[in-house]
Order: sequence, then structure tokens, then C-alpha cells
Amino acid sequence: MTQFLANKHILLGVTGSIAAYKSAELVRRLRDAGAVVRVAMTENAKRFITPLTMQAVSGNPVHDDLFDLNAEAAMGHIELARWADLILVAPATADFMARVSEGHADDLLTAVCLASRARVAIAPAMNQGMWHHTLTQTNLQALRQKSMIVLGPASGSQACGDIGMGRMLESTEIVEQVSALFATGALAGQKVVITAGPTHEAIDPVRYISNYSSGKMGYALAQAAHEAGAQVTLISGPVQLPLPMHMQVISVTSAAEMHEAVMKQMSDCDIFMAVAAVADYRPQTTSPQKLHKTDEHMTLQLERNIDIVSAVTNLPNKPFVVGFAAETENVVEQARAKRTRKKMDMIIANKVGDGCGMGTDDNEVTVITAEAETVLPLVAKQKIARELIELIVQEQKAPDEKSTHPGYAR
Repeated sequence: MTQFLANKHILLGVTGSIAAYKSAELVRRLRDAGAVVRVAMTENAKRFITPLTMQAVSGNPVHDDLFDLNAEAAMGHIELARWADLILVAPATADFMARVSEGHADDLLTAVCLASRARVAIAPAMNQGMWHHTLTQTNLQALRQKSMIVLGPASGSQACGDIGMGRMLESTEIVEQVSALFATGALAGQKVVITAGPTHEAIDPVRYISNYSSGKMGYALAQAAHEAGAQVTLISGPVQLPLPMHMQVISVTSAAEMHEAVMKQMSDCDIFMAVAAVADYRPQTTSPQKLHKTDEHMTLQLERNIDIVSAVTNLPNKPFVVGFAAETENVVEQARAKRTRKKMDMIIANKVGDGCGMGTDDNEVTVITAEAETVLPLVAKQKIARELIELIVQEQKAPDEKSTHPGYAR
């Protein structure tokens, strides 16, 4: 099952092994599973397979030089480290394992491994004698103690003619195991309902009131909740995004339709995430025919839409409620007040503009509960979504178990 790789950022590290010829096939299979792949190559890797090949199969420029002046002017290795959801080194030679276990950072790949907060997985590939050597096994244990994930190796015939352990796993096996790394099971057995995107409030058959919401944050949270094992229902306003698989998707247009769809899902809902940018007002009347220009000015009478979050929090058996507050000023203060006013368990405050918020691929948020505030710095919305799921899971636990997430502050 490779269902958990959609939109994941995979940095594939290729080191100097004959098994590097398998890396091109690995990139293709990762992309077929929905991952976005960038490639970092060591100098010796380029002796076995060319950067041009890896660029062609990945669709992205290959990174191979820690001292590339153009890239490092913008701290290229740090940008790569922040970009990656997972660093996968395949093949990983005995030399690479030795150097990274000792904390070396003298080339691009080892520097990125040290600089990134992402998990690192390696697929070892080497002669069976090298694999069984005491030093390699010592390095292997050191890497595992540092939480590095080891995929394989397999046993079989080797390029040198030996037979034994040390073959790199086949691409299909690696992709399956990498996909499984994103399946946490933290929300197993729970039903999660998420709203996403804007609503359209009709003025006439060709015009409507709406906002700039793209739906990207809500869709990312739906995927992250699915990866955590939840039964997910996504209630989506009109967006230009592909429909996610492995979950129920209910498409709506107006705030009234979204409210109706949400309330129908609440009887057995465990967690409700109100991510959609629901229009606060709608036209009091909707013209059945197109309105034509007649006067210099047009007046629209607007009326309030029902507040979906308040409708949910006032239910007698309300679920755990998470809301969003997109603000342009006094972001945290306004979000605090909104959480209290609407009786939400958690609210996610984000500023609109400066490269984050509505319509962008990245976000920077402050997570606010009754007891704590946690700042999640600017990263891709998919990463933010997975961190938010972790915080939601912690918030559902007993108070003495809520301090494991980096940055969680009471």
C-alpha cells in the first residue's frame, strides 16, 4: 500500500554503490505513488549513474555540491533540509553509514542529514563481507540508536559474485516501507470531519461573494488525519484541487450547504476541524436572472450566515473542536478571543500575507488551547498538518502527557 505518499517531499540521497542504477527506478515509483522527489548525489554516486538521468526521472535539478555558490547564497543545504518530509538514502554505502554515524557533514548529503528535522531512512547496499564486518554492524547500531530507519538489506547474489546479505531492497519494497513510515495510527478508530476551501454565496446565476481560500490547508489536514488512521470525512467548498482518495468527500457550494453537511456528520464525530473559510454573510435575496448594469451603483443587502463552529460546540455531545483564525493584524489576540467565544478546544491562528495563509503552499501558525500556545514556523502546509495532528492527539490525552511535541509550552 503506497497511499500515504501523496504530496510527500522525499529527498533521495544516492551514494557510490553499483546499486545506484536502481535509484532511477526508485524515483519513478515514488513519483507514481504521488511523492515529490528531489535528488542529492555524492561525487562517487555520479560514477555509477549520471545527474542528468536523475534529473530526467525526478523532474527536478539534482543537488550534488555543498559549495555550489549559487545554491549556497540562499543556504541551499538548509533549504533542502527544511523541504524534506523524509530523507531516503538509497543506496547507502558502508562509507556513508560510517561517516553519518560519526556526525560528519563534509558533503551535501551528510550536511542535510544533520541539518534536517525530517526522519532519515537508509537502504544499505554493499558486499556481504562489508555488511557483516564488526565496524559496519557497530555503525548500524549507532544509527538505529539515533532513530535512523534501516530498510533492508536483502540477501542474494551480488555484483562481485558473492552471495549473502548486502543487496539493496528492490524499489517496490522500499516504496512500500517508506509509505508505511507516514502511517502513525495515532487516530485509529476515530472519526474526523474536516471542512475546507471557500464558500460561494450567490448574487445571481453568474456572480457570487467568496474569498481567497484555496483549500490546501484543509486538504493537507485530511490527508494527515488519514495517515494517522482516522476515518475521515472531508466537506469541501469549491476548490481547484484533486479529490483525495481513501476518504469520504462531500462537495458543497454555500455556507448553508456546508452547515447542513456538517451537522449530518456530528452524531458519531470524534474530532471536528473547521478549516474552511466560510463566508460570514450572504445576499439577502438571490436574483434568479443575471443582474444587468442599469444604475451607477448597486446595493446588496447582506445577512449573516449561521456560524458552523458555534453550532457544533453547542451540541450536547460535542466532538473535540479545532478551529482556524486567519487574521491580518493582532493575530494571536484575536484568535484567543475567538476560541473562548466559540468554545473551541483548540484554535490555529495564522496571519494572511507575507507568503503564508490563504492560497499559498506554506503556512506559519500559532496553536492555542486553554493551557498552552505553540508556534509552528513557516513550512509546507503538509508538514504543518502532520504537526497539528500530533498536537491534537496530545491535547486529547491526559495533561501530564502533553509535553512531548517540540515547542509545546504551558
